[in-house]
Amino acid sequence: MSGLFGKTNNRAAEQQIEEQRKETARMQAEAEQERVDLAEQAAARRRARQRGGSRMLLSEARVAPESGIETLGAVGAERT
Repeated sequence: MSGLFGKTNNRAAEQQIEEQRKETARMQAEAEQERVDLAEQAAARRRARQRGGSRMLLSEARVAPESGIETLGAVGAERT
């Protein structure tokens, strides 16, 4: 009986479904990228914690960074 009325036009519904598929794919790609970014940040924090140590506290501006900084309190304490 469907042959009597001709073919129905589903083009609008197909376009909407295709747009939804594209949007879903885009959102999945964004979620994957965010997951990768978070994993990279976690790895960077882990590396910094494991390998950072005292090196992060040493200044390259001084000739002997391990000697520390003489403060007024430390200088005054040495004199007395």
